[in-house]
Formats: sequence, C-alpha cells, structure tokens
Amino acid sequence: MPLLIALGAIALTISLISVGLLRRFFLGQFMDIPNERSSHTRPTPRGGGLGFILAVAATLAIAQHVAPELTTGIHPWLWVALLPLAFIGVIDDWRNVPSAIRYLVQLSVAIGVIANSGPFTFPWLDHAGAIGAFLAIVLTLICFTALINFYNFMDGLDGLVAGVSAAQLGFLALWHHQPVLWLWVAALMGFLCWNWSPAKIFMGDAGSTVLGAVAATAMLSQAGSFQHTWASVAILFPLIGDATYTLARRLINGENIFQAHRTHLYQRLHQAGWPHDRVAAAYIAATLCIALGLWRFGPIAAWISLLATLAALALGELHLIQKSNLATAKTLWAIADPSTSQNGRSGV
Repeated sequence: MPLLIALGAIALTISLISVGLLRRFFLGQFMDIPNERSSHTRPTPRGGGLGFILAVAATLAIAQHVAPELTTGIHPWLWVALLPLAFIGVIDDWRNVPSAIRYLVQLSVAIGVIANSGPFTFPWLDHAGAIGAFLAIVLTLICFTALINFYNFMDGLDGLVAGVSAAQLGFLALWHHQPVLWLWVAALMGFLCWNWSPAKIFMGDAGSTVLGAVAATAMLSQAGSFQHTWASVAILFPLIGDATYTLARRLINGENIFQAHRTHLYQRLHQAGWPHDRVAAAYIAATLCIALGLWRFGPIAAWISLLATLAALALGELHLIQKSNLATAKTLWAIADPSTSQNGRSGV
C-alpha cells in the first residue's frame, strides 16, 4: 500500500506538471474556439488528455521495475495497445480526421485488447458453440467502440468526464482487484486541477477516447462470476445512460445521429442555467452512489442503479420541460402585458 500511494503521488505530480506545460505549449495552436454547439464562452486549449496519459505511462514504467505485482490483472502491453487512440486523437484535435479513419483505429484497438483478454461474458451464448463465441466477440467489439465514442460525446463540460472517470476507475480498482487503475485515478486528479470549472485546458479527443478504452479494458480484464462481472457495468450508467438516452431521442425525432449537436442531458441542464461544476458534481455524485451501493449490496445494487438512472433521466427531462414551460409563460406574459418589462418605469 505505501508503494502504491507513492506511485500515485508520482502519477499525480507528473500529470499536474505535464498538463500545465501542454497548456502553455498548446495556447494559440490547439485552441477550442466557441461556436453555437459549445458550452464554453472563451477560446481554450485542448489536448490536455495527453498529459495524464503520459503521466500514467511514465509511472507504469517505474512500477514495472519497483512493483511489478501492481500491474496484476491487466497485462502491461494492453496499455500500449491504446496508444493509437491517443495518436489519432491528438491529430483530430489539431486537424479534423474523417470519422471512418477514427472508427477504424478504434476497431483495431478493440480487436487487439479482445485478442488478449477475450470477449465480455455473455452466459446466454455459452451453449451456442462457435456461433455463440463469434457473436460474443462481435457484441464486445460493438460495446468497446461504443464506450470510446460515448466518453467522447460526454466530454463537453468542465470536469465531467475526468471526474466521473476517476470515480469509476477507483471503484473498478477495488471491485476487480486491479491496483494499476489507481495510477489512472491519480493522474486524472492532477488533470482535474486544470480542468475543473473554469477549465484552463480541455482533455480533447485523445483524453476522452483513451478513457473510454481504459474503462472497456478494465471491464474485460477481470476474473469472477458473470454476476460479479455484469454488476460492474452499473458503474458506467451515469455516462452511458445520458449518451444512450440522447441517441434514442435523436433517432425517434428523425435527427441525423452523426451530426454534431448539443442536446445531451448534461448540455441541456447547463443551457437551463446549471453551472459547469454543478452538472459535473451531479454526475460524479451519481457515480459514487452507485459505487457505494455495489460495494455494500453486491450485484442486486446493479438493478437498483439501473432503475435509479432511468428515474434520474426522467426527472432531468421533467425539470427541463418545466423550465421551458416557465420561460414560455414569462415570454407570453411579457407580450400580453408589455408594461411588466418596463421594470415599473411606465408610471414615471
């Protein structure tokens, strides 16, 4: 434990320093310029995710020499397999990369990880022989690449994805006995010092896609019953719940799901007046509540978490509808009685 704490401190320090240096280097180059889809109002450098990735890579290299047992559970080369995501992400932050190329890289990374770790557990396919095994691989590939993209979609507010990911990976480190994940948590804490609202740098595609792949890799690199394995999926609900719900809404409304937008629940809450830190804190708190429930009650808490996530999405939607109706009512009242908009000056 003392050695793990020391390595975590190293990861946090390297992340804190490297992200700060990247911020200075990327100013004027990798800038995220606000547009009609943005949730920020001032130009901010992106690409900060490269800082916490480098911090984990450097600390892992140290851990391999001083505490190789800490890397138990996830083979070290699997982290190397994620580097193409970071590489294509940095290029995409600099110059837009066609979506087909991005997905090809994501698929290649997923195939590499699955080839080493095996597909996710689908017990209902176990008796289907070769066909079942093939379907398990296909389903795992779809879910792996979906996670990568969901984390990217959800990275639109200061501190949200970094904070939620730190909570998720900390839980998975305990739940799946993967102490190496604590290095990711420490590095993310260093990054959050720069990314919490008001953010001084964004993680960019390099950071968000790699975090999605890290979560997917942690899910595959585990041992235990299928109940234990499937229960761990609940820790992802706050992020994938919003992403899935938004995707379903857009499909139902006949919208182009491949077109950029700002209609995720977290974005709409921000548009309704919630500040960045309040939205991020709500998602982090939901993740921590699920983690505590799973730790205390086991797999049964996963079903409770699913129902709670659905209820939270419904309450969020109801809150937004009420806010919209209230704003509409105020507008109609102002039109019907123009004197109310004069702030009492009509009698002067």
